[in-house]
Parts: sequence; structure tokens; C-alpha cells
Amino acid sequence: FFFFARMFVQVCLYFYCKCLWRCLKFVVRKLTGRCELQRICYNTKPGAARTMKIEASLKGSKSKRLQTSVSVHPDAIEKTIDDIMELKRINPDINPQLGVSLQACLLQIVGYRNLIAEVEKLRREPYDSENPQHEEMLLKLWKCLKPSSPLKARISKQWCEIGFQGDDPKTDFRGMGLLGLYNLVYFAEWDTEIAQQVLSDSLQPKYSQFSKAEWEKKKFDKAIGYSFAIVGINITDLAYNLLVSGALKTHFYNVAPEAPTLTHFQQTFCYLMHEFHKFWIEEDPLDIMEFNRVREKFHKRILKQLQNPEMALCPHFAASESLINM
Repeated sequence: FFFFARMFVQVCLYFYCKCLWRCLKFVVRKLTGRCELQRICYNTKPGAARTMKIEASLKGSKSKRLQTSVSVHPDAIEKTIDDIMELKRINPDINPQLGVSLQACLLQIVGYRNLIAEVEKLRREPYDSENPQHEEMLLKLWKCLKPSSPLKARISKQWCEIGFQGDDPKTDFRGMGLLGLYNLVYFAEWDTEIAQQVLSDSLQPKYSQFSKAEWEKKKFDKAIGYSFAIVGINITDLAYNLLVSGALKTHFYNVAPEAPTLTHFQQTFCYLMHEFHKFWIEEDPLDIMEFNRVREKFHKRILKQLQNPEMALCPHFAASESLINM
């Protein structure tokens, strides 16, 4: 009885709050002469705060046309903006900036959804040693990380030197498919110096960027290393989950002026690899068996940072510069 009574009260509260909220919106529109979308665009600065409010407003609308506007094809965004303006009875000549702001927000919202689909497609594609492109990427990873040490054979114990588990890396990509390889290659090719440094430190963490004095001050005496490539695939999984859960919206809506792209995702991976490496050293785990504990703690730290609507994990994106300079 108490269970049903509680459920009844919750349902009543839900409908009461929903009706009350709609009434309040109606009153505010009459008082200000502006709809909710106008108020958000005029009172909130560009970035995650504005885009996430616009997204919530459109999704929560009683109009199906507004609800579906967050999932249209990028080519249909301009037409969608016209529909929204018409539906809301907003004169575009009197409110020219509103259309521009809504377009920027919708590009980000739709772009984020498309990015999830692109990343998911890569994750689901298994590594195929019979595919020349896959093999070429794998060999590129080796050359970028170990330019002065030629690979003696495709199947070789040398792969363990960059953190794979056995003599054939293809078996290590099962969890994240091609996405894990794409991210590792991107890190090694576009952030080569840092990638090589992180690889070196993962093998000999005691000789990382910390000075001898810092080691002694922080009492880093165990210096446990880790498998670079395996951790890279694991951090790919972390980045993937942040993306799919929507946690990365804060970051991407702040750094991508328009639609976030795969390059934005890969640069975020580079940042997470670098930050995880520093975090691992600071945590100074007893042994590699503590990896999951350290990873979970790192995950929670990133999630906490992303709760701030002003947050940009790595604000200086090469992928964004071309858009900013347009």
C-alpha cells in the first residue's frame, strides 16, 4: 500500500511540476516578450552552458518538431532554424542574432550525436591482419614510437617494448576494435614527443619528468610501470564511455565552435593519456594489480571536472583553430 501511495504522490508531483513549469514559462514570455530559446541565447554566453540549455529546452518542448530538431541531418539545420523561428513566431529580421546562435548550438548538438555514431563504428570494426590498411597503421605506430629500432618481423616479441601483451598486437584490440589503434596512432603521430616520453616513463617511471628532489619529497620509491599500448586501449575505453554518457558535451561544446569531430575526440584521448600518466605516477601504486583502482579514481576526477559548464579539458585544439580563424 505504502509503495503505491508513494508512486501516486510522485506521479502527481511530476505532473504538477510539469504544468507549473509550463505556466511559468508562459507568464515569463508574456512579461518579457521573449520565448525560452530567446532568453537562453540572449542571457547565456556561447559555449557548453548555452548549448546544453538549448538542447534541454528543445528536448523538453511539447512540440514534436522542436523535439526532433536535435537529431536532424547537418544539411537540414538551416531549414530547421527557419521552422523553429516560424513555430515560435519570431521575426528573423528583428532577431538576426538568434538564428546565428541557434545554428551554432544545433551544429554542436547534431555533431555530437554524429561523432558518437562515427566512434561507435570504429569501435565495432575488429582489427583484421588481412587488411593492408590496418597493418599499415599498426606498423606506423611502431615507427612513430620506436623510430631508431626497426621491427625485425611482423610477429615479434618486440611489440612488448611498446606495451602489447604478446608477439601479435591484433589480439589486444578486441575490446575497442580499430578505435584503440586509431587513438594510439594519432597520439604517436601528432604528439610524438610526449607519446615517446610517456612510453619511456611507463617503462622506467622513476626517471620520468619528476626531479630527484620531487621523488624524495613525494616518497615515490616503488616506481611501478605499466604497458603503454594496453593502457592506451584502456584509456580509449574511458574516453568512449565519457563520450557516450554525454559527459564530454561540456568539453566539446566549449572547444568546438561548430560540430565536434573525430579529431577533437582523438586530441581528448591524447590529453587523457598524458594526464593519466601523471596521475599514475602521483598515485604511486604498490603494483600493476592496482590499475583498476587508479583508473576508477582518475575517471571520477575527470567526471567531476566535466560537471563545470565552463570546463575545457584541453582548450587549445588544433582541430578548432581552422574554424576559429574562418
